[in-house]
Amino acid sequence: MPTTETVQSGHVREYRRGEFVVSTRRDRIDLDVVHGFLSECYWARGIPREVVACSIENSLCFGLYAEGKQIGFARVITDYATYGYIGDVFVLESFRGRGLGKWLMECIMEHPRVQGLRRWSLVTSDAHGLYAQFGFEPLKKPQNYMELHRPDVYSRAGHENR
Repeated sequence: MPTTETVQSGHVREYRRGEFVVSTRRDRIDLDVVHGFLSECYWARGIPREVVACSIENSLCFGLYAEGKQIGFARVITDYATYGYIGDVFVLESFRGRGLGKWLMECIMEHPRVQGLRRWSLVTSDAHGLYAQFGFEPLKKPQNYMELHRPDVYSRAGHENR
């Protein structure tokens, strides 16, 4: 199915494929859908709604829609110059198996604001095959990477003051 791109204004993009639309318009994002999914998924279980709202505000977001309703999401955390981190990628269960996750990734990788980035990264425990289609591979030098991972951050006292 071919994709058509519509430039709305500035860097806002909408991509169409049949009945589906991917849009970077933040005002189209249904926070209830995104928060509802993320608060139950393995990588962000328990995430507060206000944290999701803040993450959307500070990222390049891609909403996936069918008949005007949000059915998927992804975001890029980036400086728009050197680095991009892809996170929170999902397609609702009832819409999986139609190639929509792959199309969502195509839209991300084609977006003009992220062309020329030197380094991309992401973390996944179950979608390696999808991301490999876009050139992602295991770390060549994992010993060079460090992380501070706090999986309980959303349940710790004091987080509600964010």
